[in-house]
Amino acid sequence: MTEPPSAAPRPTLEAVAARAGVSRATVSRVVNGDTGVREALAEKVKRAVDELGYVPNRAARSLVTRRHDAVAVVIAEPETRVFADPFFALQLRGISKELTSRDVQLVLLLTEGRDDHVRVGRYLSGGHVDGALVFSLHLDDPLPGIIQGAGVPTVFGGRPGWPEGTVTSPYVDCDNRGGARDAVRHLVSLGRSRIAHITGALDQTSAVDRLDGFRDVVPEMGERLVAEGDFTPAGGERAMRELLDRVPDVDAVFAANDLSAAGAMRVLRERGRRVPEDVAVVGFDDMLPVAEQMDPPLTTVRQDIEGMGRLMARMLLARDVPAQSVVLSTELVRRGSA
Repeated sequence: MTEPPSAAPRPTLEAVAARAGVSRATVSRVVNGDTGVREALAEKVKRAVDELGYVPNRAARSLVTRRHDAVAVVIAEPETRVFADPFFALQLRGISKELTSRDVQLVLLLTEGRDDHVRVGRYLSGGHVDGALVFSLHLDDPLPGIIQGAGVPTVFGGRPGWPEGTVTSPYVDCDNRGGARDAVRHLVSLGRSRIAHITGALDQTSAVDRLDGFRDVVPEMGERLVAEGDFTPAGGERAMRELLDRVPDVDAVFAANDLSAAGAMRVLRERGRRVPEDVAVVGFDDMLPVAEQMDPPLTTVRQDIEGMGRLMARMLLARDVPAQSVVLSTELVRRGSA
């Protein structure tokens, strides 16, 4: 029985240097992204790399550059929520696209309890990644302090709700309060006079900001027309039932996100209320295809979820994470529900 042929030896820096006719040090500088090599020499090295199929040894390179070409994405939610909510898929897609374009690996870390917080802190402190992107934090979440203690560069998704000066890392968010105002003003312009609001989880700043935006426009509606949800379809259903039991003649609903709006519309159909004729409904996020496939299609506030993910990654991959946070504008998208 003949032995299978052994794999060809892996090309080395020396082999690339010989092919390109340059020194090993020059090859190392080009491979590690040093911009101080003359363009002509850099092109010769890149051609040799392609011809030989050279793949850098990441472990060896990290010892020299102290970079690991990996970024942790920390989502402060259990996996059952992350994999059921398209918001997270969109944000992860944006992050992944940006990291992939820079040849950086994504390491996904989810948290559900204290043990997970300890695990994440230990991992980040272990020097496995070059930084962390963190989102869906809750107001009592210990993660910001844990991550700050780990000493890794960090960009947060969403406006922090902790005391000023507690965490100095930048964040990326959308104009939640302004978008909510646009949604409610639209309902007012339709002549609706009993406008209710289904909130998101009020231990998250996005939900608080959207509730504040609702109150900015219709402060006279009062607490009877506010029902607490949790950004899920089931939460939207519970809140809509509560509102109809409390205020049967409600004629409009602003839901804190599209999934809550979907749950609310299911209950309205169960109760024989037509959308938008009897009750107009507006959501928030514009998660495609969720919003377009509702019956009727959902009027909602669009935020660029994928773009936010890309921007977070871009900020983190900068040599020095900028101190300046970014708040992106939103846009009202009108469809059949209002």
